Amino acid sequence: MTDPNIDMSRPSSARVWNYLLGGKDNYAVDRELGEALRSANPGIASVAQAQRRFLIQAVTLFAGEGGIRQFLDIGTGLPTADNTHEVAQRVAPDSRIVYVDNDPLVLVHARALLTSSSEGETAYIDSNVEDPERILSEAARTLDFSKPVALTMIGILGNVADYDEARSIVKRLLDAVPSGSYLAVSDGTSTSAQSVESQRVAKQNGHPYNLRTPEEIGGYFQDLELLEPGVVSTSLWRPQPGTEPEELDVYCAVGRKP
Repeated sequence: MTDPNIDMSRPSSARVWNYLLGGKDNYAVDRELGEALRSANPGIASVAQAQRRFLIQAVTLFAGEGGIRQFLDIGTGLPTADNTHEVAQRVAPDSRIVYVDNDPLVLVHARALLTSSSEGETAYIDSNVEDPERILSEAARTLDFSKPVALTMIGILGNVADYDEARSIVKRLLDAVPSGSYLAVSDGTSTSAQSVESQRVAKQNGHPYNLRTPEEIGGYFQDLELLEPGVVSTSLWRPQPGTEPEELDVYCAVGRKP
């Protein structure tokens, strides 16, 4: 936590999310923004939890039923329980995972915590989501792009200001992977006044995040085969039997490249 490259004067999305998930890898500035966001939108911690549950579900599906052995996790965030490599390698120990983030604190923890099973491999790329060509070039050291890859982009595309550019990034990534690959996306949506207010608070505090409409979330999956139940509030994506989760201001989907 003392890396000189870590800016403790400005909030970080990875650290704010860590705080909302109940983690300890955050600073006062992150906690202050986290509380401001919670005041604007009391359900925001539930959004963070729903996105974590969705990631675990999607990776489990990819490694199991989908037979995927390669994962490209863009927007990794700070390590917590059930990271992508832990979930994937629990199902298939030979899975290979590449994490991508550009937060220096995530990099510090990645070096120490993002380990691998002996059969598989885990790597980390320090890169911005807006540079997909660099991501793909670096990831090719670990992943074989002639074989299917699962792309996970959880809570990251909202950091791209222009929606058309966000769609272009997704398309460039999908163009690089073969048939049988998967895409999982979850991002905040402008589906309530509280959500829109939390966006305003974040921007006011130097942490802009761009909400999308559910239809815009669906736009990332053009030309893909959507898995059931399609584009839905992330809390409602394949909920546990017997549960009745509340709809939240965050939407997701999973698609397969035909």
